[in-house]
Amino acid sequence: MMERAESGQKLYTRMRLWEFPDQFVVEPTDGSSGSALAISRADGSMNLIHEVPECSILRVPKIRTIFGVVGVLKLLAGSYLIVITERECVGSYLGHPIYKVASLKILPCDHSLNNSSAEQKKVEAEFSCLLKLAERTPGLYFSYDTNLTLSVQRLNTLGDESKLLPLWRQAEPRFLWNNYLMEALIDNKLDPFLLPVIQGSFHHFQTAIGRDIIDVTLIARRCTRRNGTRMWRRGADSDGYVANFVETEQVVQMNGFMASFVQVRGSIPFLWEQTVDLTYKPKFEILRAEEAPRVVERHFLDLRKKYGNVLAVDLVNKHGGEGRLCENFGNAMQNVASDDIRYLHFDFHRICGHVHFERLSILFEQIEDFLEKNGYLLLNEK
Repeated sequence: MMERAESGQKLYTRMRLWEFPDQFVVEPTDGSSGSALAISRADGSMNLIHEVPECSILRVPKIRTIFGVVGVLKLLAGSYLIVITERECVGSYLGHPIYKVASLKILPCDHSLNNSSAEQKKVEAEFSCLLKLAERTPGLYFSYDTNLTLSVQRLNTLGDESKLLPLWRQAEPRFLWNNYLMEALIDNKLDPFLLPVIQGSFHHFQTAIGRDIIDVTLIARRCTRRNGTRMWRRGADSDGYVANFVETEQVVQMNGFMASFVQVRGSIPFLWEQTVDLTYKPKFEILRAEEAPRVVERHFLDLRKKYGNVLAVDLVNKHGGEGRLCENFGNAMQNVASDDIRYLHFDFHRICGHVHFERLSILFEQIEDFLEKNGYLLLNEK
């Protein structure tokens, strides 16, 4: 039976942000009786206060509603408070509403820059301009009640003590987008303000088979290690962490039962890079090829530890420029392949092209035995 993995520490769901000349004050307005959080605009230092400071003619604050504190980022000379100013409910997960971040606001706590050198001010200005891009970060999702960083299976295996921990303490660091941003709040023990956020996608819908109503949820969790845009970030690092690693989970609920199936994807796990230029397919370079077996082994041993048996499906072209990647990957996998780590190449572009996706049935036939043997998670919710 699936128990709701709810934290014993409730998060604030709605707050009022007071922007005073010398400090920001975050006041819970969701009916909670907790203290307000004051953040100095000089250096980003924090403390809890019982009452919002009084206003005056010379001290008129700007006031806005916010729906979460994402965290604080410290740059060269100043700190920056990041808050959620707009949210959109996109469905439910395990009975709890899930929200998409519709708008972020970055608020500088950089009054200390007044005493900085001209060079420091210049560098800080460059960093803060780059930071503004974070306000447009796509695909951020959160929940006040359940942990989106964990799959259903991992939620179901949480111990009773873990379930009572704040959500950020339960979270899987790999998929906690604001892990670093929360450090200052964690240091100040501000659990009710610590809102875990993931980057990826979330889709929830209902459909019917006959008279049965089916709830379907698709969650993609993007790993925070070795992030980067396509082509700019490729391959793995020396520890086996690959670029753009994503865990995707399909959850189906029907007639009191819940089924979960998890798969992961990522860049080919050895050292290689691609130099971006104006060509349609920029050339890539394989780095330190002699290290490929070690890096591949580290990657797959880590996957096996986290997920159990692994089937790696290689989708790159076997010929042309990508052929070298395919060849090196296949050779490295010979040292790793075993009963619980399997490798299969499927030349997706040659077999399916741009339109013949029905030919994926060929791939399914080749992996059917693995899927039947390893199955999926099935829980009785009754």
